[in-house]
Amino acid sequence: MKKELSKHETDYIKKYQEEGYTVNFLFQNNTLIDSETKNAYQPDQIFIVAHHRYEGMSDPDDMSILYVIETEDKRKGTHLIGYGPTADLEEAEFFKDIPKDNYSKNADISELT
Repeated sequence: MKKELSKHETDYIKKYQEEGYTVNFLFQNNTLIDSETKNAYQPDQIFIVAHHRYEGMSDPDDMSILYVIETEDKRKGTHLIGYGPTADLEEAEFFKDIPKDNYSKNADISELT
């Protein structure tokens, strides 16, 4: 039987960490930075394995997207961004610039397996 987890960002982050996606990526100066190695990545160097959208239960304006990422040099981790009215436009544009070919065919998933 499949273990049911609540649909919160932290549940997905923990699940992906168990699967080896342990890097915490940060957005700075129009690049995605590996918080451990400090390597900087451009959109064409990033591959989206999955992404999950969330809407706050108590505040519908509290919206976010969790991206599950692999880089061209095989670093694996996650990055959480806000979207909607409170989104960082530079960060949103950065993710829009990731080539469509760099998205997994199953990237838009909503359930943990």
